[in-house]
Amino acid sequence: MKKLIGFLFLFLCSFLCFTQEVKQDGAFLHVEKDTLNYGKIKINSDGKRSLKIKNTGNQPLEITYCNGSCGCTVPSCPKRKVSPGDSSQIEIVYDTRKVGKFSKTVTIKSNAINHIIYIKVVGEVLPN
Repeated sequence: MKKLIGFLFLFLCSFLCFTQEVKQDGAFLHVEKDTLNYGKIKINSDGKRSLKIKNTGNQPLEITYCNGSCGCTVPSCPKRKVSPGDSSQIEIVYDTRKVGKFSKTVTIKSNAINHIIYIKVVGEVLPN
């Protein structure tokens, strides 16, 4: 019985020693929020919103692709590289000329460790 307890203790200690988190080198794209909620907005109102992004990695972040799921959702991503620890903005413009609820997706691709990010864009356009 003592041998079994000793073996289990040794096994548990070795398991804990080898389960340390491994930090990867590279850029890491941190987005302020993964859903951009417009709420209820009036028809033909300003559909421009911005979302803060930050490079929490240790290499420069370069966004290589930034696109909306349809022509009514147009993102504008930074053209310059974002240095480690620095922040930038993604501008998203939704076309508010059509009444009704909407749920769209903005796709961002980059050189980051988490190379593809999806941002959900939701809300409702109300008539006058």
